[in-house]
Amino acid sequence: MSAQPYVPLALSEFALEVHAGLVKEGQKTLPCRYFYDDVGTALFRAISLLPEYGLTRADDRVIRVSAGELADLLHTPVAVVELGSGTGSKTRRILGALSKRASVTYYPIDVSLTALQCCRGELSDVAEVVPVEASYLEGVTRAVSLRKPRERILTLFLGSTIGNFERTEMVQFLREVRARLRPGDALLLGTDLEKSESRMTLAYDDPLGVTAAFNLNLLARINRELGGDFVIQEFAHQALYNSSERRIEMHLRSRRDQEVFIGAAEIAVRFRRGETIWTESSHKFELSEVRSLAAASGFDCVRQWVDQEWPFAESLLIAGSTRG
Repeated sequence: MSAQPYVPLALSEFALEVHAGLVKEGQKTLPCRYFYDDVGTALFRAISLLPEYGLTRADDRVIRVSAGELADLLHTPVAVVELGSGTGSKTRRILGALSKRASVTYYPIDVSLTALQCCRGELSDVAEVVPVEASYLEGVTRAVSLRKPRERILTLFLGSTIGNFERTEMVQFLREVRARLRPGDALLLGTDLEKSESRMTLAYDDPLGVTAAFNLNLLARINRELGGDFVIQEFAHQALYNSSERRIEMHLRSRRDQEVFIGAAEIAVRFRRGETIWTESSHKFELSEVRSLAAASGFDCVRQWVDQEWPFAESLLIAGSTRG
């Protein structure tokens, strides 16, 4: 991690989204993308090491096993575009396998300048690294505009981040990605697969309380950056499995009746005892569902690699000749 202080990309946007999520009638919400300031990123790294949270290790194992075959399935030359790259630690094997065939340009897309600087420092030995500080779709637009003649694009969306979207939003988002690609370009999509309810719930509510700290840090970030006065200990982390929607839901539950003021968002928010802020959904998938999702978005699913220790899949999708 960099010693430099974290500077939000768009503080006004953060304030607007916090305002919108907390003043709505019914269920209060906060966007999960604001988890990842420097503190949140460090906590997530700790979560990925917990024995209860097997997703990150499963993703790493699948990539390790599949990288060579993935490179063989793609036509060169290839430029790699990664959505939400973070530090790019999982991507080294893919870049290494591709660089054995031809030189590779890597476009990590992230809103964290610190993470992008880390990508450049860590991966410049296996690829030409061109960081793109942007949101997902803006970043893809900018990256593909830089493609070289005859170059194919491989877009990476790893770690089951697609599961944070509502199911109705997943197809629309993937269609937006597809619209920015050419026929023959590829998307490697990570998805966490269904498993026992107890195993899934424990992964999001570990005994050490690291995930709880990760969730509560969102309130602390609002205090730090938006002038909030949340009393952190007056909220509790809650992780529930919604079986009908097949998703883990993370909430922050108010321990008492209280009122919170957030200066930059210009709101005072009242909470009843037991009322929650819904901070994240993590949808779980079946393999056939991923193939259907691909088809509905204008992609052909040509290969799926699955980890058996912690059911998780990486699916290679190829952009078809018509857009979904």
